[in-house]
Amino acid sequence: MMTDDKMKEKDPISGVETTGHEWDGLKELNNPAPRWWLWVFVVTIIWSVGYWVVYPAWPTLTGATKGRMGWTQYGQLAESQREIDALRARYQERFRAATMQEVRNDPELYAFARVQGAAVFKENCAACHGTGAAGGKGYPNLNDDDWIWGGTLAQIHETIRVGVNSGHDEQRSTLMPAFGRDGLLTRSQIDDVVTYVEKLHEGDKAEITPAYTRGAQVFADNCAACHGDRGVGNMEMGAPRLDDEIWLWGGDRASIRNTVVNAHVGVMPAWEGRLSPDAIKALAVYVHTLGGGQEEVLDGDE
Repeated sequence: MMTDDKMKEKDPISGVETTGHEWDGLKELNNPAPRWWLWVFVVTIIWSVGYWVVYPAWPTLTGATKGRMGWTQYGQLAESQREIDALRARYQERFRAATMQEVRNDPELYAFARVQGAAVFKENCAACHGTGAAGGKGYPNLNDDDWIWGGTLAQIHETIRVGVNSGHDEQRSTLMPAFGRDGLLTRSQIDDVVTYVEKLHEGDKAEITPAYTRGAQVFADNCAACHGDRGVGNMEMGAPRLDDEIWLWGGDRASIRNTVVNAHVGVMPAWEGRLSPDAIKALAVYVHTLGGGQEEVLDGDE
């Protein structure tokens, strides 16, 4: 067995005694810890004692010690919430008194409405329109500039308030007939009008075939009253545009034919009575900011 003198030899280069530990020929020197490190260690011990006295720290049978300050995370949360509520109340009063256009023109109120509206949207609208408001088949995309019932602040607010086919006394109603199911058009007429609608987005570049020409006449006789000449749409009636490539129920031939034959009666709930007037107002502002909001047309504007 090696003696302590054998194990703790002096390093010939530094002259420092070794600890006797060796790894692959490297011997550990018995250097003392740096003075600054010792002082930091002492300070942390003193600080920890002070922390135990001031803040809750030691567990007991009835809960942790209270500490001289009586601080708790629950208390900190409640205090933070009171500050948030006070700040919100100050903006809420201004927001409630302002028109939506005034909110739109006030940077502070606008930011307040967007944050509040985003929260309302995620809780109530995202289930149908998606968290990013991109929509899906039968659920409109709110990020583009293609609006069924109008994209101004006032129009969006009204749509949210009364809904679509919702049962509200002032609801927005879609009235497209089921041309095939109800026998309003023959199968050949439906095929022709589908050919015409399918090519509306091509404009003057569309190939004029006999079916296209016949479909144009069927469209003029049965569809133009709502969708407008050449399918430009009518927001007052909730008749979508058909001359672009944005489709609510699908733009392939089979989907267009299904829409003509059976029609689709989408339902959006009326949020009046479910949400507060302030929440509806904030939601309208938020939806308007998503990318496709239209500006109000004032008297005298062209």
